[in-house]
Amino acid sequence: MLRKYSILAMIFMFYFITCTAQRKLLYKQIDTTRLFVEIYAPENIKAKNKYPALVFFFGGGWKGGDRYHFLNHARYFSQRGLICFLVDYRTESKHGTTPFESLKDAKSSLRFIRKNASEFGIDPSKIIAAGGSAGGHLAAATALIEKYNEETDDMSISCVPNALALFNPVIDNGPGGYGYERIGTAYKDFSPLHNIKKGAPPTILFLGTNDQLIPVETAQYYKTVMEKVGSNCMLKLYEGEGHGFFNYRNLHLYKETVLETDLFLQSLGYLGQNPVIEIE
Repeated sequence: MLRKYSILAMIFMFYFITCTAQRKLLYKQIDTTRLFVEIYAPENIKAKNKYPALVFFFGGGWKGGDRYHFLNHARYFSQRGLICFLVDYRTESKHGTTPFESLKDAKSSLRFIRKNASEFGIDPSKIIAAGGSAGGHLAAATALIEKYNEETDDMSISCVPNALALFNPVIDNGPGGYGYERIGTAYKDFSPLHNIKKGAPPTILFLGTNDQLIPVETAQYYKTVMEKVGSNCMLKLYEGEGHGFFNYRNLHLYKETVLETDLFLQSLGYLGQNPVIEIE
């Protein structure tokens, strides 16, 4: 079946050539651990404009990974008119830390970005958090979890994003959910599924029906609860696909999920429309 998307296919070729990181900035230091955000901005950025921001958190089970997980996504969306941030955070393999420190860092990064919105040229009321797997958990948790804030953070600055793009996210950390063996009874204050509340940001959630870590029923229940509290949650299921299906190595599915995210952001008024193309 042909599906129509409001975007130029040529951008997929164009952005690989033209977009490079403009800046890498230290957003947090804990003892000798230095954490950075890498920034990708549109070309010919206009100083007087305020652009939406898209903040990416990599996957890796809070154990590994690095900020370049979403490099191709950042390159694409920067060419579409968003200022994109690839975020470092502490992981078990690199820093000997727990998922709780990962969440503290994710919150710190969003506070840093919002605090410096004027410097970055972004609209602090249009910040989208995105992530895959455990990074999807972090994106959702910055919006829904009140605990686990760094003591040095300025708590007067909100870490809550205005929209979420979640790629096979770890949303259930309760008994039977992912990570429970490490989270334990703290899941009640850590698991996004168990903390959905009124005012939750509009969300798009991608999941393969053969994902070995996140059951389809979990995602469907997440959508149901979101809608019960009056928040929009678009659930996009991909038949027969497993965990990580959206990554760039699966080029067709990468493009399809990126285009769906583009349409979602258009619906929120964060992106303008482009001529229609067709994808089989």
